[in-house]
Amino acid sequence: MDQIVMTDAPPHPPSSLAEALFRPRSIALIGASADPAKNTSRAQRVLQKAGYPGRILPVNPARTEIFGETAYPDIRAVPRPVDHAFLMVPPAAVEQAIAGCAERGVRVATIYSAGFAETGEAGRLRQQRLVALAREGGVRLVGPNCLGLVNVTDGIPITNNAAVEAEPLEPGSLGLISQSGSMMGALLSRCRTRGLSFSKLVSVGNECDLGVGEIASLMVEDPATKAVLLFLETLRDGGALARAARRAHELGKPVIAYKLGRSELGRRIAVSHTGAMVGGDELADTFFRENGILRVDTLDGLVELPRLVMGRQPPKGRRVAVLTGTGGGAAMVVDRLGSLGIEVAGPPPEMRRHLAEQGIEVSDSPLIDLPMGGGKGQYTTVLREIVASDHCDAVVAVLGSTARLRPAQVNENILSVYDGSKPLGVFCAPQADEALAICDAAGVAGFRTPETCADALNAYLNWRAPRRPEAAEIPDGAQALLQRYGPRRLNEAEACAVFEALGIEGPGSRIVADAAGAAGLEGPAAVKIVSPDIAHKTDAGLVRLHQRGPEIGTAVREILARARAAFPSARIEGVLVAPMQQGLAEIILGYRHDPEVGPVVVLGLGGVTAELSRRTAVRLAPASLDTAREMIAAIPELRALQGFRNLPPGDVEALARAIRAMSLLACLPDGMVAEAEINPLIVRPAGQGAVAVDGLILPG
Repeated sequence: MDQIVMTDAPPHPPSSLAEALFRPRSIALIGASADPAKNTSRAQRVLQKAGYPGRILPVNPARTEIFGETAYPDIRAVPRPVDHAFLMVPPAAVEQAIAGCAERGVRVATIYSAGFAETGEAGRLRQQRLVALAREGGVRLVGPNCLGLVNVTDGIPITNNAAVEAEPLEPGSLGLISQSGSMMGALLSRCRTRGLSFSKLVSVGNECDLGVGEIASLMVEDPATKAVLLFLETLRDGGALARAARRAHELGKPVIAYKLGRSELGRRIAVSHTGAMVGGDELADTFFRENGILRVDTLDGLVELPRLVMGRQPPKGRRVAVLTGTGGGAAMVVDRLGSLGIEVAGPPPEMRRHLAEQGIEVSDSPLIDLPMGGGKGQYTTVLREIVASDHCDAVVAVLGSTARLRPAQVNENILSVYDGSKPLGVFCAPQADEALAICDAAGVAGFRTPETCADALNAYLNWRAPRRPEAAEIPDGAQALLQRYGPRRLNEAEACAVFEALGIEGPGSRIVADAAGAAGLEGPAAVKIVSPDIAHKTDAGLVRLHQRGPEIGTAVREILARARAAFPSARIEGVLVAPMQQGLAEIILGYRHDPEVGPVVVLGLGGVTAELSRRTAVRLAPASLDTAREMIAAIPELRALQGFRNLPPGDVEALARAIRAMSLLACLPDGMVAEAEINPLIVRPAGQGAVAVDGLILPG
């Protein structure tokens, strides 16, 4: 092996992370190839083709020159300071390359090489060693298993992506961060056909160090970037992404996400019902909504939505007006909007009167349909009225076959009167590429399918400003109890004691060791086994309800005998005896510290039928009382507690206080509580409170 000669090079001033990532003054290509047929030669070709003004430093021990640039045997032999290294070596050689980067003071290394955490346990351990080595040496990592990044604004592609070589790099205002390398190229080409261009694109791969959230934080501060698009397969660091999204909102830059996983039945199996009821996608929805991130369900929605939202604030309402000259095409959009829960608002009486004065008769139907496109100028007149009206928050204009035959109709019917004051989506029922190209050129969102049109409008109309983090502290008593119990699963009585310390009424239960411990109890009482090793106590016949007087002692004796016979290896902590509770509704109330999105509080229908109803309300924790009330309102079955159809009203405020109290577990030190659950929480009539009947708490 040739000896590496270190060259003392005058150091240039250290770059900021953003500069080293996006605007490096020198780039080392470790593993560069001189063979144009090899993928590892593309990174240098695209840099040269883009006219990169900095220094390109290929590293290859078998070459002294590559494509006109001096090549070096090792990063340590490069005589000049290096801001950014792009690694294209086999996985076994990556650690040595990173060690060299650390020695040379390289600020950022992007790792194209695969063979790490995505391949299994051995790869995961290899990745962990890599991260430790980089952190010790002060090198920030992008990847591994990624296609790199592109600064389109300044013409600096650091990537092996074939689409970047094939597509001209035209600077634009969209930033993209993708967990899929191939989708970076796909979105680059898709957006280009729609007249949209990017400022920055980043493929993050395994996100072993720099992830979506931190890169988004850098991207939203970029003056050239006006909106940030995210292509996500999972959420790895919700806290960093939340901070980036909140900063983006402050700067008026929308963040739009497309995340895979809508059909996932559940992200993991949890011991509590709460874990089973709330899947990863429900948590992602909550995370996006509460941090002001717009979510789309289609890739085309991700492409078209920026035109609807750039330069705008979240809407005040969720109403859309739809105008059409072709009933069938618009009906598909309206039908899809309705299935998404969006209100399609018909023209108000004042607008109808004003239009009638101009000779245009329209009904109060939610869909404003002008037969055969209406008479001369009618479409334009009605659209002008809709855009100026306050009865809707967005507008969809649908064009029929004429848009294909005479594309200029887009200008005549729509663009001539559209003032940009309200989001507008245009859907052409037949394929009308020329008409949509006119929309593209005018910066108006034009849609190829009714589903994409509805998807984008739904995302916009559900967009909300980030919820302000709730200022809260957990009661000292609750934390002291948890510290006294220690890091273990708490039994029902211990969990309910913690809930009482949080401010949630407890059942007044006690644990007895034998029938003698139940002497003197009158009841009616619930009697159940206490064991961390028996999950489904009711199914096992280890729960008795409505026991009175001597029945309580008998139930204790029989339950202990049955448990020891059926579960001989189970730890038996005793038998819980608690007064029977009655109320108007049984609720399941849970808390969970999710590794992706952070702490959340969950509300659902409780009792033994909890898992039969999948309807839940989820919010980030801690939650305010207003947020708790919002959660209650989000579950239709709980309308009965509001006195629905003369039913006796329940103590909704007590339920809201319990939700708020449970959410305060988020204020504990990390790892203290992973999951907590009350099932059931019984809501009594108005003014009589809510009581936790059973519960569990799991440590982190």
